[in-house]
Amino acid sequence: MKIWYDRKSKDPSYFVQQGIRNGKKVTTKNIFKIGKHSELLAQGHQDPLAYAKEVVEEYNKKMKSEKVDLEITIDFNKKLIPSDNVSSKSSLLNIGYFFLQDIYSKLNLKDFIKNITKDKKITYNLNDITRFLTFDRILNPRSKLAAVNNLDFFYEKPSFSHQNVLRGMDILADHYDSYLQHLFENSNTIVKRDTSICYYDCTNYYFEVETADEPYYDEVTGEYLYGLRQYGPSKEHRPNPIVEMGLFMDKDGIPLTMGLYPGNMNEQKTVHELESKMIRTLKNKRIIYCGDAGLGSASIRVFNDLGGRAFIVTQSIKKLSDELQNDIFNDTDYKLLSNNSCVTLKHMKSFNKFDENNISLYQDKAYKEIIVDSNVDLGLFEEKTFKNGNTKTVKSKAILKQKIIITYSRKMAEYQKNIRNKQIERAKALLARGVDDIRKGPNDIARFIKCTNRALYTLDQDRIDLEEKYDGFYAIATNLLEDDPKDIIEINSQRYKIEDCFRVLKTNFDARPVHHRLDKRIVAHFMICYTALLIYRLLEKQLKDKKYDFTINEILTTLKNMNVSNRDGLFYEAEFTSSKVCTALNDLFNFGLDKKYYQNSELTKLVKKI
Repeated sequence: MKIWYDRKSKDPSYFVQQGIRNGKKVTTKNIFKIGKHSELLAQGHQDPLAYAKEVVEEYNKKMKSEKVDLEITIDFNKKLIPSDNVSSKSSLLNIGYFFLQDIYSKLNLKDFIKNITKDKKITYNLNDITRFLTFDRILNPRSKLAAVNNLDFFYEKPSFSHQNVLRGMDILADHYDSYLQHLFENSNTIVKRDTSICYYDCTNYYFEVETADEPYYDEVTGEYLYGLRQYGPSKEHRPNPIVEMGLFMDKDGIPLTMGLYPGNMNEQKTVHELESKMIRTLKNKRIIYCGDAGLGSASIRVFNDLGGRAFIVTQSIKKLSDELQNDIFNDTDYKLLSNNSCVTLKHMKSFNKFDENNISLYQDKAYKEIIVDSNVDLGLFEEKTFKNGNTKTVKSKAILKQKIIITYSRKMAEYQKNIRNKQIERAKALLARGVDDIRKGPNDIARFIKCTNRALYTLDQDRIDLEEKYDGFYAIATNLLEDDPKDIIEINSQRYKIEDCFRVLKTNFDARPVHHRLDKRIVAHFMICYTALLIYRLLEKQLKDKKYDFTINEILTTLKNMNVSNRDGLFYEAEFTSSKVCTALNDLFNFGLDKKYYQNSELTKLVKKI
């Protein structure tokens, strides 16, 4: 603050004046009238100017102590400043992204982007584009154009055009691999990454278009090149073109890397390429690959039996050979998972589940280990290439020593039985209405209906009995022959975290539908989504390390609601309430963003610091 008065006046009035920043503009405002020169003389002040300077100095001291009296005049007839905007906008400014900004800064993306753009003559700030598109994806997921039109949501009020966003996305896509590697390496400075176990899974994202990308024929190599948008089996059963994403995450559920592939590509073919890149990033560190049955083919298991690596994958019991299935249903060698005591399947299936003394048994599991020799049929398939170049999918025998861990859960058996009984009732209702034709799916109620002679449809009791046979059973295959089955089962049970990553991307961050046509823009879109997921997971991990446990909705709602309002340029007032999440975030980052009022310089200095 400083003193202001009209130096040309013979009897000037002295004011305490404060500098005010409104976005990138700086102005001043008189916040307190000290008095006129003549009035101060009449009050006994021999040197009114010196007295006025003392008053200003006292105000500055109060400001530093964060407690000051302000003189504010309110004109209730004052109109809003005219604007050309079609719709009115909120004047609130978000400061919740400051916590995200701290993690973004530690990822050192500013230097990475500076390095990849040093030889380019661009007039826009690509780091600001990447930064605020990432924050907007977390707090207010929407299209790139909508994000550009609502940049004044953020305290810093950044400014860049939609055209600059699209051009910047092209540059990011050109450095896709190095960008992901940079994120992993710098994330280690924020939390210690545990890559001993690497979970992998695939999903896909749809486009709101009716046709897939046309293939391009390369006359030099004689091959067809396909765009990313292709028809394939959609996870959401939509008839739209899709793009496929493969995602690796570490033991804590934090993403390691991702891969993008055409929607018509076989999921199993994505593993070798992406895992090879990840292994190089991890500098050939020993890992345990963990995936579901669809991503546990023979070639994937062999690949992860090399270089000191290992695998833990889900194994389909129904696809096992008759010999192995007989071993599974043979009621011997089963033990309780909780204490390794011997137990029989007969007892697990027949005990009184309503007896309070059996609650712990109801929650427990029985397990058995089966060592698989090299000549046993595991129900796997592989692609065989002949001398003439033709390929054929053939049944694969186990070509490495591994073991299968079988578990049986009474609780899961009861759940599956309940679901199937409901489906059977729906199938009976369908038969009662009359059936002309049925299309059977693996989980459709029509699988319980069979057609007899002369198009007569009846309930398929054999199919029901067959499914009931497998109720409660679950199988895991691994080459960790000496490891404790409990540890392997626990590792496999954490696969839900990668499904949760996909849920966050699709539900919380609205990663689909994708509104881009060019491959580069599609890749850059998912780079932004991936960065948002990584930043959120790092924030979540830091909170958990401090013994704070909140849901994603609780965290995102708090960050989104942490807004402040500008009070005539004099100070900022918090427009959010206190909460457990707010307290935890301020305890973790020590930003002091849990106050009612903030000085202009206070927030500006904080955002520059981080």
